Amino acid sequence: MTRRAVARGIGHYLPERIVPNSEFEASLDTSDEWIRTRSGIERRHFASDDQSTSDLATEAARAALADAGLEPDDIDGIIVATSTPDLTFPSVATMVQSKLGMTRGFAFDVQAVCAGFIYGLCNANALIVAGQADRLLVIGAETFSRIMDWTDRSTCVLFGDGAGALILEAAEGDGTNADRGILATDLHSDGRHRDMLYVDGGVSTTGTSGKLRMQGNPLFRQAVEKLTQTADAALDKIGMTGADVDWIVPHQANIRIIAGTARKMNVPMDQVILTVQDHGNTSAASIPLALSVGAGDGRIKRGDLILSEAIGGGLAWGAVALRW
Repeated sequence: MTRRAVARGIGHYLPERIVPNSEFEASLDTSDEWIRTRSGIERRHFASDDQSTSDLATEAARAALADAGLEPDDIDGIIVATSTPDLTFPSVATMVQSKLGMTRGFAFDVQAVCAGFIYGLCNANALIVAGQADRLLVIGAETFSRIMDWTDRSTCVLFGDGAGALILEAAEGDGTNADRGILATDLHSDGRHRDMLYVDGGVSTTGTSGKLRMQGNPLFRQAVEKLTQTADAALDKIGMTGADVDWIVPHQANIRIIAGTARKMNVPMDQVILTVQDHGNTSAASIPLALSVGAGDGRIKRGDLILSEAIGGGLAWGAVALRW
């Protein structure tokens, strides 16, 4: 028998404020058509002034707990993937732990920008497989609207706020690729490409949170190649290919990157969960948001093989193969 980390519950939260592309036309040299054509984005959600990343993460966690039929103290630990924490410290995860009223276990953050949820899943899987936890809450949550340069039309129209949460639970499998749960993971990073996507501020440099900066075209070229490679590598570890995948649930950065990766994997677009049109790029929150949407509307079903991949600042990228 093989110990697996199996999905038990899923949930998400989006702030109430919806911002259509047309809202940017008054302040920027842009248009709804320009944004849709280049990104596939039609609208996004922005957090209110009194909402923080931990608030969004907590609401998503509550939704996942409700979906699983669990209470906060049924959870052994919380992992939050975010690049927009409430404070430099303590971690967002400990704030969520407190807001949920969870009185046991542990909590910590991981930071790999848009690849953060993939990194969080890999950490959670390792903890469960090693027997250090039986049930973990993995959250991706961001308030990227707080680090936008509103004069830069190439970046500020692309991002949104939100949170998604997945509960992983230990279960026994047969050790084959037919098992439910996380079957394979693949992680990479290359710090030589940091200037392609970064924030120009920080505690030990400027003493400010800074603003997001991106080199769109070079990043696009890196993204499709690296996402395809990491997706194929994860599947190869379990003797499978794109033809075996029921759903790709990718990081929702740009429709052209998503389509290019699916094409290279020989997976049709009707087997890709898309939320970029409604949410924009929510960084570490985008994959759990898409998982929650896909499971909630009935497309993702028990036993489906899911491949998730993401790339973000660092550069950091990776993939997870998960049987739902």
